[in-house]
Amino acid sequence: MSRSRERFLELALAADALRFGEFTLKSGRISPYFFNAGRFDSGARLAGLASCYADAIEHAALDVEVLFGPAYKGIPLAAAVACELSRRGKDVGLAYNRKEAKDHGEGGTLVGASMEGKRVLIIDDVITAGTAIREALDLVAAGGGIVSAIVVALDRQEVLDDSDRRSAVQRVRDSAGVPVISVATLDDLLEWTARNGASGADQPALLAYRSRYGSASSSH
Repeated sequence: MSRSRERFLELALAADALRFGEFTLKSGRISPYFFNAGRFDSGARLAGLASCYADAIEHAALDVEVLFGPAYKGIPLAAAVACELSRRGKDVGLAYNRKEAKDHGEGGTLVGASMEGKRVLIIDDVITAGTAIREALDLVAAGGGIVSAIVVALDRQEVLDDSDRRSAVQRVRDSAGVPVISVATLDDLLEWTARNGASGADQPALLAYRSRYGSASSSH
C-alpha cells in the first residue's frame, strides 16, 4: 500500500470520517466500518483530503481540463482538489451542478467552467448504488464534456446483490467505459488495520464482512 493511501486512512480516522463498530447501511447490511467524507469539515481536514485525491490523480497520470463535482458532497471536494492541483502547478477548470435548475440569471443546472469539448474528471466521495454517478455522467454529457475518469475516496469493493459479483465501482466502470480511480479500497483498509491496529478496528469482523459481501475485485 502506498504512503498516500495510508495517509488518507490516517486522516479519515483522525477526522472521525472513518469509524469502526456496527453500522446499518442503506442496503440493510450491518457493516463493521463506516466512511463519511462530510467529516472532513475544516480547512485543514479538507486540504489534507484534497492532497490525497491529487496524489491519486497524479499517480494515474490522468490528463484532465475540468473537474466536475456532483451536488452536494462532490462540490467542496472538487473545489478543494482544484486548489491543490493548482498549488502543484496544474490549473484546471471547476464545474458543478445545482439540484434545482435556476430560472433567472445565467439559469440552468450547471455552474462554473465550460465543459464543452473538454476532458472532464468527476470527483465524488463514494459510489454506492451508482445512481448518483450515472446522473453526473449525464450532466457532463449535457455540458458537452468528455469524461476521462471518475475519482472517489473509498471503494468498499462489495457486491450490490448476490446475482452479480461486481461491485458498484466495477458496474460503473463497465457501463460508462471510463476508469474509476479510488484513493483507497477495502483491501487497503484491511492491510492498514492489520498492520497498525487502528483504533476500534475489529479485524475478524472486517474479514468476515469481506468474505460475505466482497466483490470479485477484492482479495480473498
